[in-house]
Amino acid sequence: MASSSSTIDLKAIIGLGNPGSKYTKTRHNAGFWFVEGVVNNCAGNFTHEAKFQSDVASCFLEGRKVWCQKPATFMNLSGQAVRSLTSFYRIDASEILVAHDEIDLPAGTIKIKFGGGHGGHNGLRDIISHLGTRDFYRLRIGVGHPGNKQQVPDYVLKQASLDDQIAIDNCIDDALKIVPTLAQGSVEKAMHVLHSK
Repeated sequence: MASSSSTIDLKAIIGLGNPGSKYTKTRHNAGFWFVEGVVNNCAGNFTHEAKFQSDVASCFLEGRKVWCQKPATFMNLSGQAVRSLTSFYRIDASEILVAHDEIDLPAGTIKIKFGGGHGGHNGLRDIISHLGTRDFYRLRIGVGHPGNKQQVPDYVLKQASLDDQIAIDNCIDDALKIVPTLAQGSVEKAMHVLHSK
């Protein structure tokens, strides 16, 4: 059953990125940075789960168990891993939060939205394809835009400038503070706090 955009029955937090040390500090891995922060805050640990093609951790947030996932399939094939996890645990698309880098937001800006298109983001595109729906929550982590559409693929696979990285880290810290609110089900309250920053 699809959820409204003001409440969430949060069961999974999925961070998008590319595996391997080559990509660790690149803008495209902003989703990984967020979900790693969630797991760190709940004193959890990621373990590689081959059946989910992912690094997976479980966290107890506000008394509820939430699965945290970092697909190891590379960004463009994220949907395979997401579908594996959500199908196994019978998690509806409306019960997941997908954290990802967003070039259409300035570095240091972060937004929550429900549904919508993929906006050219290949990770979201693949998730929509595999889940068969756009109706899931997204945590859009602004990483800035290179100014030229043709430069986007190289831009997201490079490290941010020092100032941009500080701004991104700060906005992720802000987002981590509203995770308990999301776990309580209140997207509206979380959005109000986050979007007023």
